[in-house]
Amino acid sequence: MNKNYYAVIMAGGIGSRFWPVSRTKLPKQFIDMLGTGKTLIQTTYERFLKIVPEANIFVATNESYADLVREQLPKLSQQQLILEPIMRNTAPCIAYASHKIQQLNPDATMVIAPADHLILETDTFVGDVTKGLKCAASYDWLITLGIKPARPDTGYGYIQYGKTATVPGFKKVKTFTEKPNLELAKTFLQSGDFLWNAGIFIWSAKSIIKAFDKYQTEMGDVFREGTEVYNSDREAKFISGAFVRCVNISIDFAIMEKADNVYVLPSDFGWSDLGTWSSVYELAEKDYLGNASSSSDNVIVYDSSNCMVHTPENKLVIVKGLHNFIVVQSDDTLMICPKDQEQGVKQIVADVKEKFGNKYV
Repeated sequence: MNKNYYAVIMAGGIGSRFWPVSRTKLPKQFIDMLGTGKTLIQTTYERFLKIVPEANIFVATNESYADLVREQLPKLSQQQLILEPIMRNTAPCIAYASHKIQQLNPDATMVIAPADHLILETDTFVGDVTKGLKCAASYDWLITLGIKPARPDTGYGYIQYGKTATVPGFKKVKTFTEKPNLELAKTFLQSGDFLWNAGIFIWSAKSIIKAFDKYQTEMGDVFREGTEVYNSDREAKFISGAFVRCVNISIDFAIMEKADNVYVLPSDFGWSDLGTWSSVYELAEKDYLGNASSSSDNVIVYDSSNCMVHTPENKLVIVKGLHNFIVVQSDDTLMICPKDQEQGVKQIVADVKEKFGNKYV
């Protein structure tokens, strides 16, 4: 494997849309959401072992999840943990990771990916990421992987591409659009030049740091100050002060929507961001009436259809007369919600926190 290739797995999110199973103390990336016997971060880590050297896989997460990462990925060294003192979205996380890795290897080229996505066709994914890494090592490009849309989904961001780049397969990015309404999503699908934004990025450390210097000057300056302390015992103290000085902003808003050297590689490797209970429902085995459950042994369904039922193994759940509902139970919480209203789960979590504090979140 190429010693200049690196992977950064972002694993700092809370996964509130998977409440009440995903909680602040145990977010979805550390849970076996699909019943495979492995957590989402473990599966993501194993995919990258096929692409980059084991020592070149880094995990970026909040300090409070450091022990969870070590427990689930015991082969990671302390140096491979990129620990964020506070949550500041993806831009500061990526700026930190890029400077840290460049200090280790000035010729580094890296892929950045979330810890909690599903990828069904691993070989295709490996091929596309490898193709992107090779390209990013040769060109001053900021590359993203775009997924060919299967439906007019309003839960994803979209990437519009233009002319074919000098490297076959890659397209010049024209626009980024955040989650559109249904009518706009249908228009995107019909136009044929839009892709889903998978949040998977590939670039050289040099290129992304240069982009921060140009488009996020203050943030770029903050992390450049740490050049002498990265990968030393002084790093944690420096980062504790650096993150406080950073704005809370995503890499899409901070860099990708501003830069003029952004390219997309259209991809199709069985991708899902596993962002909602409905996304799990779509992947699950169903009975003849479209009902899916996390455990067929302790769920009994009567006169119901197209329901998603997720329950602990020690709980018996009876569902009768429900259609198109999500029924999710954890040890201390039960949520029953129409599938078409699940985008409101984040607000539910906020309301629960306001009424009960952190007890149930």
